[in-house]
Amino acid sequence: MGGDFQRTGPTALRILVGSQLRRLREERNITRERAGYAIRGSHSKISRMEGGRCGFKIRDVEDLLTLYGVVERAERATLLLLAEQANRHGWWHDYRDVVPDWFEEYLGLEQDAELIRTHEIQYVPGLLQTEDYARAVIARGHGGESRERVESRVALRMRRRELLASSGRRLWAIVDEGALRRLVGGRDVMRAQLGHLVEMAGLAHVTLQVLPFSVEVAVGGVGPVTLLRFPQAELDDIVYLEQLASAQYLTKDAEAHPYRHLLNELSVHAPPPKATPGILRRIMEEL
Repeated sequence: MGGDFQRTGPTALRILVGSQLRRLREERNITRERAGYAIRGSHSKISRMEGGRCGFKIRDVEDLLTLYGVVERAERATLLLLAEQANRHGWWHDYRDVVPDWFEEYLGLEQDAELIRTHEIQYVPGLLQTEDYARAVIARGHGGESRERVESRVALRMRRRELLASSGRRLWAIVDEGALRRLVGGRDVMRAQLGHLVEMAGLAHVTLQVLPFSVEVAVGGVGPVTLLRFPQAELDDIVYLEQLASAQYLTKDAEAHPYRHLLNELSVHAPPPKATPGILRRIMEEL
C-alpha cells in the first residue's frame, strides 16, 4: 500500500486497510468463510472488515496476515500501524450524543475528501450555512429537542465549516434557486445567509452555482446528492444520499457514475460561477 497516510482520518483508513485485506485474500484464493474461521468469526465479519464498516482488532489483522502469507516484518508492521490508526476516534466523537451512527461515517469521509461536490434543492449546503441559518434549519428539523441539543448540533455544523476553511479541500456546490428563496429564520437571517454565500463564492477553494427556476433539466426526483473524491488513488468516489432517518453510501463506480453524470450535467446547465454573486444579490433585493 503506497502513499502518505499520516494525515488520513480513521474512516478513510478503515476503507484503505479493508481493501488491502480483501486484495490479499483474493490473491490467495481464500474464501471469506475460511478467513472468518481463522479469526474466530464469520464471513459477514470479514465482509464488514473489508468494506471498512467496522474497527479492527489488531489480533484479527495479525491472524489474517499470517493466513494470507504476509510474513515480511515491514509489510506487516505498516498494515498493523494503519489498522491501529483506523481505530482512533474522530473529532466528531465530542458530539457523539447528537451524531447518529449513519452520519458518523459521512463526517469521517467529508474530513478526508479532497473534493466535495454537492447539489442541494431544499436548503443551503451545511458547509455554507451561517450560524443563525443553521440554527433555524436544525430547530425546524428537531423541534422536540432541548435547546442544549440544538446548540450542540449547531456547534457540530460550525466545526465542519471551520474544517473546510482550514483544510485546503475544495467544495463545488450547485444550489437550487428554491433553496435560496425559501425563508429560513426570517428575512434578516436569510439576507445574512445570502451575503455569506456571496463572500464564499469569491474564495478560491469554493465553486458555487445557482440552478435557476428557468433552467429545465431533468433531475429525476433525486434529492440532495453529495459526491466525495479523495486524494488516495486507492479510494474511489463515494456518493452520499441522505434520507430522513438514514443514509445510503454508494461505493462502487457503477453506482456512483449516474450521480457524477448528474452533477456534471447540472454544472453545465447552471449559469457559470462568475454569475453567482449577481444572482444572489438580486435574490437579496427581492426578499
